[in-house]
Amino acid sequence: MEDQGHSMQTDITQSRDLTYLTVYPQEYDPELTYPVIILLHGFGANMYDLADLSSVIGTKGYVYVCPNAPIPVQLAPGMVGFAWTEPGTNNPEQFLSAERKLSVLFQDVSKNHKISTGNALLMGFSQGGSMTYRCGLLHPEMFSGLVALSCSIRDQDEMRDRLPIERDQPIFIAHGLRDNIERAQSTRAFLESEGYAPIYREYDMAHEISQEVINDLVPWIHRVLPPLHSIV
Repeated sequence: MEDQGHSMQTDITQSRDLTYLTVYPQEYDPELTYPVIILLHGFGANMYDLADLSSVIGTKGYVYVCPNAPIPVQLAPGMVGFAWTEPGTNNPEQFLSAERKLSVLFQDVSKNHKISTGNALLMGFSQGGSMTYRCGLLHPEMFSGLVALSCSIRDQDEMRDRLPIERDQPIFIAHGLRDNIERAQSTRAFLESEGYAPIYREYDMAHEISQEVINDLVPWIHRVLPPLHSIV
C-alpha cells in the first residue's frame, strides 16, 4: 500500500471490470470489519477525484472505495477521464452494463472487507450520483444510506418499476441553485411520491461540492453509518 498522507494508506485493485482505489483508515487493522463508503466520480473524472473526501468524512473509522468508471473519455490531447455512460446517451444497455460492472465490484468489495448487512454507504457526484440512484436504491440490504450530489434520476418510469418493497432507505440529496435545479426537485418529488423521505438541500452553488455541503453531509453520514471507533 502507498502512503496518501495523514497516515492513510491506499492501494489499487482490479475487479473483473473496474479498477478501484481503496483508501484505508489510520491505524488500519485488517482483523476488524470497517464500514465501507463507496464513492462514484462524475463524468470525465477518475477514481482519485472524490478520494480526498476521506479526510473530511473520517480518517479513522471507514474504508473508502473509489472505482474508475468503465468508459475512457478523451478530454484533451493527452488527457483522459472516465464515464459511466457515453455523453448524451439514452441507451438503456449502457446504463445496465454500468450497473452490472458495479454489482461485481460491490460483491468483490463486500468479500474483501467482510461487509455485513447494511454496513456500507454509496455516494456519487453528477453522473456518479445518477449511478448511485440506479444501483443503491436496488440494494437497500447492502447500503445503509445513499448520497446523491448534483445529480438526478432521469428515467423515473424505469426506476419506478424496479424499486424494492421497503422504501425507508436514508437518502441525502444536495444540489446547486445554479445547476439545473429543476432536475433535482423533480427527483425529490419522485422519491417522495414513491414512499421515500430524502433529506433534500439546495445550496448557492453551481455544479460542485461546496464546504456548506460538506458541513451538512458529514454529520449525516456519521448518523446513518457510524465510524468504527464509535460502535466498538
